[in-house]
Amino acid sequence: MRALTNALRLQRLHHAYLFTGTRGVGKTTLARILAKALNCETGVTAEPCGKCAACAEIDSGRFVDLIELDAASNRGIAEMTTLLEQAVYAPTVARFKVYIIDEVHQLTTHAFNAMLKTLEEPPPHVKFILATTDPQKMPVTVLSRCLQFNLKQIPQPQIRAQLHKILDAEGMAFEPPALALLARAAQGSLRDSLSLLDQAIAHGGGRVEEGAVRAMLGAVDHTYLYAVLRALAAHDGAGLIAEADRMAGRSLSFEMALQDMGVLLHRLALLQTVPGTVADDDPDRDVLLELAGMFDAEDLQLYYQIALQGRNDIGLAPDDYAGFTMTLLRMLAFAPGPPVEGARPAQAGTFAPVRAAAPAVAVESKKNDDEATWGEIVEGLGLSGMARMLAQHCELVRRDADRVELTISRLHERLLDRPYQDKVKAALQQRFGAGVRVTISVGNGSGSSPAVLADREKQRRQAQAIADIEQDPFVRELVENFDARIVESTIKPTQQ
Repeated sequence: MRALTNALRLQRLHHAYLFTGTRGVGKTTLARILAKALNCETGVTAEPCGKCAACAEIDSGRFVDLIELDAASNRGIAEMTTLLEQAVYAPTVARFKVYIIDEVHQLTTHAFNAMLKTLEEPPPHVKFILATTDPQKMPVTVLSRCLQFNLKQIPQPQIRAQLHKILDAEGMAFEPPALALLARAAQGSLRDSLSLLDQAIAHGGGRVEEGAVRAMLGAVDHTYLYAVLRALAAHDGAGLIAEADRMAGRSLSFEMALQDMGVLLHRLALLQTVPGTVADDDPDRDVLLELAGMFDAEDLQLYYQIALQGRNDIGLAPDDYAGFTMTLLRMLAFAPGPPVEGARPAQAGTFAPVRAAAPAVAVESKKNDDEATWGEIVEGLGLSGMARMLAQHCELVRRDADRVELTISRLHERLLDRPYQDKVKAALQQRFGAGVRVTISVGNGSGSSPAVLADREKQRRQAQAIADIEQDPFVRELVENFDARIVESTIKPTQQ
């Protein structure tokens, strides 16, 4: 609002202003403040006194030269024509006649056309203040004649501070975590936060307590999410479902749970990268540090995406419980394989993720290390994410008792980030012995990496599938007799 403040101080006044932003961020309130700034009896000022007759009447809604129009219910050309016919007359008592048109984007095309003439050649005593949540629906010809100000969503700390101030003034007891829940549920809208506060006061019998607010909002106690992440880290499918059942037993919102899980995963990712993002006095600091140490960075990124997608898809699920539990099982399905040492025995109801097996398991069941190909070795390393991709694009140059030499083509050199190299080396040393030296160099490559070989096999199978379709007698008859055409892009080889 610096530009608006400076314009008022320098007396460089425009004839039309447009305030945009989501609901409840103060568009109409700011419009009334601007009306006071233009008509304050102390003069045009960026700081209206709020005490003079003009300011007091604007605050009470009785100022004769302030005309407010709700375009949602008065959107036609008749209403606009009537309003503009009065614009030519000088203000009765004020310095400027001010028109505030709320939700202006809902005006009809004819109403906008009627307004356009006045916006092009406005009387010197008229100021238009327009407000909208959807400026994209306004004609460009109108937008170009307005000074535009976009009001951003109000940050949660500011909403909490305002609620704190209100409750202190009212002398009502409250718990700070309850205000944090209300501020988050308001989603940047101060008006929504005030409505929720009134509801919370009624729900809590005059007190604003965290437990009552959680119950009112259907918010999820984070201890449930902590338990979900611990079960995920332990690859405990039964534990995941048990936590979901506990949440269902308390009638918690599963959509809110996925939203809160996204927030929690974001905090853990930040904590891994920038530890200072969690204050020392944060009551959840210890548990966040514990959880951050349970997951790799790429796994948190994956789970975050799955949580977002699950929240988007929950409306398409048979019910919210099914949507939530399927999201958890999807996370488990893509989780890295559980460690071999200390792994718990399989239990009834435990979901085993469909992933590459942990080191010293998969390849030995088929071949020993001397007989295994490099691709089979990679599949048995238990790597995930970018580290797995790095190993798949490497070619084995040499392997003996104390050394493993790998090379990667320059085309995929970008995969050689230090964290991914370290994970590949650690997995190979766990497989072949801690004393084995692992080196990865950049070269031209011979085209024998597991990724290249897999791509060749995929292309071979695709070509074979196309050939099988083309040679099918029924298909050939359709092509010859009915001028049919084979769309090769729709042919997919059967999974083997």
